[in-house]
Amino acid sequence: MNETSLRRHALWLVLLAAAGAFALTMGVRQTMGLFLSALNTSTALGIGSISLAFAFGQLWWGLTQPFAGAVADRIGTGRVVFIGVLLVAVGTLITPLMTSTAGLIFAIGVLAAGGAGMAGPSVLMAATTRLVPADKRGLATGLVNAGGSFGQFAMAPIAVGLTAAVGWAGAMQWLGVLVLLALPAAWVLKGNSNAMAAASAAASGTKPLSARQAIGQALATPSFRYLSLGFLVCGFHVAFLATHLPGVVAACGLPAEVGGWALAMIGLFNIVGSLAMGWAVGRWRMKSLLSLVYATRAIAVLVFLLAPKTTLVMLVFAAVMGVTFLSTVPPTAGLVAKMFGPANMAMLFGIVMLAHQIGGFLGAYLGGYVFQATGNYDIVWYIDIALAAGAALVHLPIREARLARSKLAAA
Repeated sequence: MNETSLRRHALWLVLLAAAGAFALTMGVRQTMGLFLSALNTSTALGIGSISLAFAFGQLWWGLTQPFAGAVADRIGTGRVVFIGVLLVAVGTLITPLMTSTAGLIFAIGVLAAGGAGMAGPSVLMAATTRLVPADKRGLATGLVNAGGSFGQFAMAPIAVGLTAAVGWAGAMQWLGVLVLLALPAAWVLKGNSNAMAAASAAASGTKPLSARQAIGQALATPSFRYLSLGFLVCGFHVAFLATHLPGVVAACGLPAEVGGWALAMIGLFNIVGSLAMGWAVGRWRMKSLLSLVYATRAIAVLVFLLAPKTTLVMLVFAAVMGVTFLSTVPPTAGLVAKMFGPANMAMLFGIVMLAHQIGGFLGAYLGGYVFQATGNYDIVWYIDIALAAGAALVHLPIREARLARSKLAAA
């Protein structure tokens, strides 16, 4: 086997490891909404209290990513992913044993969500950016993102089937066991971006930026702030759908299994959206693609509210949402890499993901709070439309040109 073939095989191994790990951690997290009703019946805590546990998980998932990214940049991606996968498994396994809001927050919000953050997109995307050639990064991040989408598509019907076979508690615990299949990815993705950046800096005679300098430079950059604000809106939308779409289905008077298939449709069509976006980021301005995605969301939600609530409408709506669901990740990660380079990429993208998950906290919690107060989700849908329209506009002033090295060094 020649050197070119070896490089090609190594590239595909990296993509398989990152996409597979994301598929398992994201798939398990995104199916948790299917168990919301069962948790409520079992614990009698109320939808609002259980939604708080899910919402805290959204926030904690985001909070862990800048720190996990900073650690991965320094001690290696593999170790961080290994610990993260173990935490997801433990948190998912013990969730059925929790009978209080605090217990659910600990299992779902701290262990499972924190572990998924450690083995989440900021760490995995940064590893992919580090290990693949620059001209293939857009497609590579799209493929990794599609892995998370496939995980949601595959895990939703698996969760429904397991629930029918062994009950909701057994189903959740089996999902905790399945996520352990991501452990081998830790070996493939070993290494860190700071070592690469240090070697590059030594060759060029410059000093690499410290974590503090990199964060200061990013936060002082208006384009980075606009990008983070738009991603906050993405988090609101994604978390609301992932947590409450089964509840929306039930509120529309549709069979419960439609909720599982709607989540699966989101995952299936998210594969299409992720791959298409990975291809598109190398051909069009990434900020324009993001504006298009957010505008599409606003229009789709508005049409859904006006349409009759049938099974077909629900599945078509889920498919459209799937195309836009995580297709924001490749251009968002691409803009961070384009502005600041691969050094400190995991940490800087982790900060953007934190903004995403602040929105996720609001989407998950407000969904349950509004439903408990009004008996429907209408107010949240209207908020979602307004936020999506705003996000479509806030990306327009973003500058895509990479910052000059002299400006980075002066941070």
